[in-house]
Amino acid sequence: MGTTGPILIVDDDAHIREVVRFALQRAGFETVEAANGSEALAAFDRAAPRLVVLDILMPELDGTDVARELRARSAVPIVFLSSKDDELDRVLGLELGGDDYVTKPFSPRELVARVRAVLRRAGPRGSERAAPGPRVLRHGLLTLDLDRCRATWDGREVVLTATELGILRALLSFPGKVYGREELMELAYPHDNVVADRTIDSHVRRIRRKFSEAGGDPIETAHGLGYRLGACR
Repeated sequence: MGTTGPILIVDDDAHIREVVRFALQRAGFETVEAANGSEALAAFDRAAPRLVVLDILMPELDGTDVARELRARSAVPIVFLSSKDDELDRVLGLELGGDDYVTKPFSPRELVARVRAVLRRAGPRGSERAAPGPRVLRHGLLTLDLDRCRATWDGREVVLTATELGILRALLSFPGKVYGREELMELAYPHDNVVADRTIDSHVRRIRRKFSEAGGDPIETAHGLGYRLGACR
């Protein structure tokens, strides 16, 4: 997705859509809307959004079904909305490829801040400023091209979300070093200090699952301590 596309707002509640639309447009973002899952998929194909704000509980296709379909075709960042303040519901959203999660009722200012944080984590294409340092990182069979937001394993592309790329980038900064969850959160989420430990675990599981399909697993667990980048062979 490009940096100038709109943000797609998906919620069956017209009032919620209005609140989100007003907050995002006031912050300078263009928006498009969908009232259910079927409309969301059509709007996604039509508008090529840079990010999706996605309600979980909706008619026709709920947010989890929409997220699965989006992840089958795109790594577009997703911020979930839900009326449930339930940890299992939160983790499910992350396991489906969500980059963040906001519980209703929410502060419009907080939602805008989280949208901006997710876009910053998307790398140079979604950042206000590119981070310094090498733009192509390699370790064994793993290559991470930060300018193109592209990861490969032994030449095979592995499609990652913005947040997953941020976690790998942090691990690649010092291969073999064990990162505690708090340290990894600070490196992968430099502009967002409200991320829970369980969030990191969910994203790591998704990264491993994706790389296993390409024949590898770049991340090792240091039990009781955190995560490190493996040999990548």
